[in-house]
Parts: sequence; C-alpha cells; structure tokens
Amino acid sequence: MSESSPKYNLRNPLPLSATQEAEVKQLYYKRVRGHCAPEIKAFAECAVNRTVTATWVCRTQRLAMNSCMVAHAKPEEEDRAREEWFATHDERRRAKQEELVKVEKRREEVIRMMREDDKKKAER
Repeated sequence: MSESSPKYNLRNPLPLSATQEAEVKQLYYKRVRGHCAPEIKAFAECAVNRTVTATWVCRTQRLAMNSCMVAHAKPEEEDRAREEWFATHDERRRAKQEELVKVEKRREEVIRMMREDDKKKAER
C-alpha cells in the first residue's frame, strides 16, 4: 500500500473527554469567526462607545455578522475542526510532554538550590 492509513477513524472517532470536546469547540468557533472576520470587525467598529443603542444603530452590521456566522456554523465545519484537532493531537501531546520535562528540571533545580541554602545556613 502506498497510502498510509489514518491513525484515527474520523467518521467514528473515539469518544473525547469533556476537555477535548471543549478544545474541538474552540477550534470550531475560531474557524467560524475566521470566515466572518470582516463582518465581525464592521459590527465591532460600529458598536464602539455604544451600549443598548448598538442593537438599533448597528442593525445592518449585526444582521450581516449573524447571517455569516449562521451560514458557516454547520456540522461540516465542526467536522473540519474535529479533523484539525485529531491532526494536531500528537503535536500537542509532544509539546505538553516537553513542558512537563522542563517543569520537572526546574523543580529539581529549585530543590537543589534550597538544599544548598540550608547547608549554608547550617554552617553559620
């Protein structure tokens, strides 16, 4: 076989934990906001220094932003976010492991420094 089989079955993926599902949702919302960035920016610029009146004054921008987000907030987009999450899963795991190793090294260094300080204090 010249093609490598995917590591995860995206059609029937493993159940994700609540934290993992939240990460998928964050990717999903980020992707939808990315599609609608100009509309969101237009609404935000209109709504600057307005409170309740933004609803009426910025109605066209708000409707454009909402319709864009509804148009892109589809299950297909969530599937793409899930695929992206699975594609970067190993990379995130490796980065997390590297971070834990750094923290452990720093912890050992701090303990060593504290023991040296204790020895110096005991010698006085």
